[in-house]
Amino acid sequence: MSKAFPGFEVKPPKKEFAEMTVEEQAEAGALAMVEFMHSCPGKTAAAGIMGFGLGGVFGIFMSSLSYETASGYSDVSKIAHLPFKQQMKIQFTDMFKRSYSSAKNFGKVGGLYTGVECCIESLRAKNDMYNSLSAGAITGAGLAIRSGPIGAGMGAVGFALFSLAIETYLRSDHTLPPANDQDW
Repeated sequence: MSKAFPGFEVKPPKKEFAEMTVEEQAEAGALAMVEFMHSCPGKTAAAGIMGFGLGGVFGIFMSSLSYETASGYSDVSKIAHLPFKQQMKIQFTDMFKRSYSSAKNFGKVGGLYTGVECCIESLRAKNDMYNSLSAGAITGAGLAIRSGPIGAGMGAVGFALFSLAIETYLRSDHTLPPANDQDW
């Protein structure tokens, strides 16, 4: 490739997809996927989907530990006299409902926080802890807005502090201890 200016390469014109070889098609597809994942909509979608999946797993785990009776049944004795298959159907239906609810909440929080943080980062053109702090405050206020201004303020402060704590940990220096460091 010829160089027009120092540091800038002149790229050949793009081929149509049908004119590309299989390797070029694979590379073009991979580049398109990488570009999408580095965009705000891509990051937001990925965080929402992964949050939904994590929330579903978390919901299954938490509902299996619940001591409450299944939804719609106020008394355990009503369920205890049903056949085993019917009891299992009731319990799994309740577990699915709780898991789905948790999945929706995790997906909403993940997508909202990531979208807000990405927009702030794009507007500020910086990648620092203030982005996380601001995104946490906006997300916390947005999630708690229905509880009024005091609740929204508390949500903003709580989520901002949590975001700051996580970001501080992720940006901390995690180096191995010195070779002569012995604990015994």
